[in-house]
Amino acid sequence: MSGSDTWWSATRHADRRPLLLARNRIQAQIRGHLAEDGFTEVDPACLQTSPGNETHLHAFGTKAIGNDGGARAMYLHTSPEFAMKKLLAAGEMRIHAFAHVWRNRERGALHSPEFCMLEWYRVGQEYTALMHDCTAFLRLAARAAGAERLRFRNATCDPFLEPERLSVADAMQRHASVDLLGTLAPDGSADRDALAGQAVATGVRVAADDTWSDIFSRLLSDKVEPHLGHGRPTLLDRYPVAEAALARPCADNPREAERFELYACGVELANGFGELTDPVEQRRRFAAEMDEKARIYGERYPLDEDFLAALAHMPPASGCALGFDRLVMLATGAPRIDDVLWVPVG
Repeated sequence: MSGSDTWWSATRHADRRPLLLARNRIQAQIRGHLAEDGFTEVDPACLQTSPGNETHLHAFGTKAIGNDGGARAMYLHTSPEFAMKKLLAAGEMRIHAFAHVWRNRERGALHSPEFCMLEWYRVGQEYTALMHDCTAFLRLAARAAGAERLRFRNATCDPFLEPERLSVADAMQRHASVDLLGTLAPDGSADRDALAGQAVATGVRVAADDTWSDIFSRLLSDKVEPHLGHGRPTLLDRYPVAEAALARPCADNPREAERFELYACGVELANGFGELTDPVEQRRRFAAEMDEKARIYGERYPLDEDFLAALAHMPPASGCALGFDRLVMLATGAPRIDDVLWVPVG
């Protein structure tokens, strides 16, 4: 590739620079907002003993060589979550981080193998407080970029309108005519065949070896997500507990969990939780996730025993992770994530 074709060519950089300066303004505005709200910015280490324990997240692995020449497996984190929750166990009350994170097998208009995640936690507050934070961040980003609307391709979203709050079950019924809760037992366990039958009826492909989770994910991506965040933001709330490994069950319905996602212009921007603090239940969920990862991908990641130990001391809290680069994309109207990264991954 010649120099004129690269991101660092003078011409291409001149085209990208206004977007990058907008990125800086957005970050400064959000930092200031969080500081005024009593948050402390922290800087979690990126190298961890476990990168996270979700089935479909893929990490970058490496080896740490000790002074004695011995090696042990380490990973670049897929999220700063474990480290930040240890800080909550240590006594921090409101913390945030602009953390670089790494996810393998992810590259495209909305994905970079290395990207910036804004993650924040509130001790002693309900997860609905995070929804208000998300709304504020959308508006701060738009103002900092000088935009009246968020944009991605042909979609637009007015960040100054109040978001629509919609449960996953209601969204499935509205957009796919699927009775999602009817496929879940009172304890949250899932009936794969019941969901498969409804998926096929609505025109979604189902393979013989698809699990309930596979079918749910396909329904969500094919039938629901394309409709979210158009005109105004959407808060997709109350995920099935089977799809919320790090969240508390809802007090009024144990089939659902205190988990939401923020959408604008059909793009998922943030993922928030009322945090699970039961280390026994968390271990069980992580083990199930890693069993599924081994079944599908033939690999598993270790559990962070230090994290599980800290979880027993962590106070009730809510936390959220937001794809900062995606927020900048929508605020500036950039078509690809690489356009708003100061130095894109080669």
